[in-house]
Amino acid sequence: MTLTDDGPVLVHGPVEVELPDGRRLRSERAVTALCTCRRTRRPPFCDTSHRTRVREENHS
Repeated sequence: MTLTDDGPVLVHGPVEVELPDGRRLRSERAVTALCTCRRTRRPPFCDTSHRTRVREENHS
């Protein structure tokens, strides 16, 4: 796995993801991007929505 600074987690090789409801999704791609920002329209997979939507920042 590769953690990116402001984007998805990249998982190398085929991957199987278990969702909270128990369903399992499989990706056979060489690298699968898993969304961590929750902006994707294809959870749990990244659809690059993080590039076009501005993240609200906390200014304390």
